[in-house]
Amino acid sequence: MEDHRSTCKLEVSSDMMAAELVRAARSESKGKPERLRFYYYTAGTGGAGPTILATSFLLLGEEVVAFNKGEKIKLKPYSGMLMIDFGKGIGKKDVYLLNLPEVRSTHEVLGVPTVSARFGTSPFFWNWGMAAMTSLLPAELLRDRSKVQQMVDLFDPVVRRVDSIAGERVSMRVDLECSDGRNTVGIFSHKRLSVSVGNATAAFVLAILEGSTKPGVWFPEETEGVAIEARELLLERAARGTFNFVMNKPSWMVETNPKELGLGIYV
Repeated sequence: MEDHRSTCKLEVSSDMMAAELVRAARSESKGKPERLRFYYYTAGTGGAGPTILATSFLLLGEEVVAFNKGEKIKLKPYSGMLMIDFGKGIGKKDVYLLNLPEVRSTHEVLGVPTVSARFGTSPFFWNWGMAAMTSLLPAELLRDRSKVQQMVDLFDPVVRRVDSIAGERVSMRVDLECSDGRNTVGIFSHKRLSVSVGNATAAFVLAILEGSTKPGVWFPEETEGVAIEARELLLERAARGTFNFVMNKPSWMVETNPKELGLGIYV
């Protein structure tokens, strides 16, 4: 039950992926970027422990901010489930709406009118449990750090046992849809969350040392945050050790092949 915001360097990697998808679409297509969707998956807590568990619970107490055709909307956390194909090595996973900061920043910086973010974990019963918490527990309780810490202390032993079986895989998928029908995807998948976060951190440090950023505090997708010409190298460095990293591909090229179960039923 990993909180996406805790792995901030992976988050800015997904922002970079989104920025590159939008840049390529505007330079190669006559259509306008219309819809940007972020999807995240982590096995268990990704090996990150009780701190991640606490921030995950706290997120369940926040209304989800998304944008629909330029209009800011608020939605129930851990609702709106979709089954998303994260490609080879991960496959199809259920993901749910969460209030993640890249939704607002990419909407404002990249100018995409419709933006949302979803997250999912495994085993599947963790998703069910988190969805149940948003329905059964008052939001005020989920925003109370002391009460959340008590819940973490209660669940932590069980979560650690499950983590030892679930592993530490992480995957991010970013989808961009344009007005002319152009649909492109970026996917980043690694077998170990901790290693991938370290690689992403190092990639951003190198970008700073090489002068690819300007002084100040910027969103990663802003050109002052990382120069456009430095994005490709940054993503290549962040993606070291991934078992699946693709950019600017149509979804049918990166998704797993459907398996026929018989009677025309595919999964």
